[in-house]
Amino acid sequence: MTVSQLAPTQVAADTARTVVDVREPDEVATGAVAGSTAIPLGELAARVGELDPSVPVITVCQSGRRSQQAAEALVAAGYDVANMAGGMNAWRDAGLPTA
Repeated sequence: MTVSQLAPTQVAADTARTVVDVREPDEVATGAVAGSTAIPLGELAARVGELDPSVPVITVCQSGRRSQQAAEALVAAGYDVANMAGGMNAWRDAGLPTA
């Protein structure tokens, strides 16, 4: 299954999607995309009902690996999903602000 990859600048400009941060709480505490929803990857299956299936989703993690796994799981569950390539490492490298 193929998941679209978005650059951090594309994520920052896309306010129509729900951003789901799948990192652990201690990682999220170091900085996150403003307005993102934190659902650790290990809790995603149990908490998927918190996401509106009519709203496209962007998954985010530290480097892009866990968020890719989350994106694939959400696609399998019927969601429209893209993954932020490079994760929060790429976000910070792009000089984008964190919340």
